[in-house]
Parts: sequence; C-alpha cells; structure tokens
Amino acid sequence: MLSSTSQVKICAPAYTVQMVLASDDSASRLSSHFIDSRYRTPRVCSRRRPPTSFKTKNAVWGGLMTAGAQARGAVGVIISGCCRDLAEYRAVDFPVFVCGHSTVGQSPFIHPSGVNITLTIHPKDAGNSSDAFASVTVTPGDWIIADEDGVVCVPVDMVDKIAELAKKGQEIDAKCSMADIKAGKGIQASFRQHRGK
Repeated sequence: MLSSTSQVKICAPAYTVQMVLASDDSASRLSSHFIDSRYRTPRVCSRRRPPTSFKTKNAVWGGLMTAGAQARGAVGVIISGCCRDLAEYRAVDFPVFVCGHSTVGQSPFIHPSGVNITLTIHPKDAGNSSDAFASVTVTPGDWIIADEDGVVCVPVDMVDKIAELAKKGQEIDAKCSMADIKAGKGIQASFRQHRGK
C-alpha cells in the first residue's frame, strides 16, 4: 500500500470504477473518461483491476487523473491494482492507496467499463486458505476509510453502528494502553479489567 505520508487518511463515500482487460470484447466502453463525471460531494475513487487471475502489471492511475479527480472534489483513490507518477500525487498531497506501482500505463492493456457500480474486490494471492481474507463488495456510497494501517469499506447502512462500535473500542483502548499500562499495570490485567478478557 502506498500513500503520500503516514499522516494520510481518507474517510469518504465511494465512487467506483470497473476496469476490464482491453481484449474483453463483451465489456462495455464508457462514452467519456470516468474522471470527467461530476462529483456532488467529496468522494474517494475506488477502482478494481480485472480479476486477479489476469494479474495485470500496468498502472490504472497517474498524475493526470489525480489532477482531474482533485478538480472534481475527490479526496483520494483506492486501487486494487497499480499506479504510476508517484511524485505527482505526493506533490499535491492526494492520497492514493494501491497494491503496487508500475511505469506502464493502462492502454492498451485495460479500459474502464463501468462507473458507480457495485464491485467485488478479491484479495491479492488469497488462495484457498481458511485464514485468507474474504472478498469485499463495494457499493457506490459505501464509506471508505483508509490510513497507514489499511483500507476498510463500511456499507452505508452500517455507518452509524460501526461508528458507535469504533468510538467504544477507542475509549476502551485508551484506558488499557494509555492510562493503565503506562502506569505499570500489566497488559493482561488491564485487558481483563477494561475489555473483559
């Protein structure tokens, strides 16, 4: 995952873009560039590369798209794929979270085939292990939260519940890790008192 600094954070509703292999003749083609869509509120652009079985190595995001997205109110981008032009988005402090980077652009390898549609993001190299991360479905308008620790998608109908649970967890952890542990109390004893385990 790459982003401009460790202080970068994103919290905004998703605007999704579906990418497909250029050789996929059955996939639709957009009539205009996906960045040229008008954002009504600050958005995070969430892009999905073609299914992992295709393993494309080209970038799907670069400096020009960053400039266009910022001009239209986007607050960052999450990409299940690669980007390029790292210095350009870092220079304008635009958060970009990706799986990797590449010097190769998207054409002629892939093209966008849909915007603001539900996407399923499959974990990179997940395999069939029982401890592998599950795929994540991102629906336009779901909230995307990202920072140096990772990226989370919160379904729009669960935002209030998740915010309440997160606040409660943060308050408990503040008691455990800050107050008790810094005062010398054991971690296990602090967890038992505040977390109940």
